[in-house]
Amino acid sequence: MTKLLLHVWQTWFGEPLRRVEAESLAYRLSDEGRRVDWKTPTVLLTAAICLTLQQYTATPGQVLGTTRFLASTFGGPESGAEVDALLRKWSGDQLAARLWWAGIAVLTYAIIPLLVLTIGFRARPADYGLKLRGVLNAWPLYVVFTLVMVPLVWVCSGEDRFQQTYPFFRFGSPEHVRKDLWKWELAYAAQFVSLEFFFRGFIIHGTKHRFGMYAVFVSVVPYVLIHFGKPMPEATASIIAGVVLGFMSLVTRSVWLGAALHIGVAWGMDFACLARRGFL
Repeated sequence: MTKLLLHVWQTWFGEPLRRVEAESLAYRLSDEGRRVDWKTPTVLLTAAICLTLQQYTATPGQVLGTTRFLASTFGGPESGAEVDALLRKWSGDQLAARLWWAGIAVLTYAIIPLLVLTIGFRARPADYGLKLRGVLNAWPLYVVFTLVMVPLVWVCSGEDRFQQTYPFFRFGSPEHVRKDLWKWELAYAAQFVSLEFFFRGFIIHGTKHRFGMYAVFVSVVPYVLIHFGKPMPEATASIIAGVVLGFMSLVTRSVWLGAALHIGVAWGMDFACLARRGFL
């Protein structure tokens, strides 16, 4: 058993992590590595700006004053009133408000970082976790992780803390579920793909040249912080998930299976909570 575990470690983690460390050391010892490294602070400051922007624009109501002022300034009082009415309408519509939240997540987790990569760094997004080639190389590890998470999701879904939190979109009846569940879950999935790219792609692959495999732990700190306000077991588990998914991204150089796993767990929690309420 010990030999098998050592073989798995060497195959899936040991050699890839040594390669990452060797590449980071080679960079730091090179002439380029001895010059000012603008890339690392740019990635981390972009991450800080995106997380701040997300925090204060996550609902239509949060941007009401700013958008009304801008619309009035550039389009006149009538434009300001129209924008005000539209945002208030969206704030009072649960589906519109949740789609707004998902859209802001895609903007701050994916679109802005991608613009920094492609315009600022002239880099290929595939080098920052979005490559498809070889994405299935480590699939057995994701299967194991899934087998561990499925029973945990079902058990946790029965606790009041999780019932009060999930789904984020609050359904009032089975009819409501049939009408809007698919819309919510698609938006929810888009948010998770963007989230995985941000934490396990942009931050990790954008700083690994400087920090090597320790870029994973750099990404874990803000990742855990976005879970504050959720049930404590989930926030605590996010530390483990952040480390595991971070190393997966580092060794596979791809975030796609991590995104699939994250979506599967999130959908599973939503469906389990709804099933326990008798809505499915």
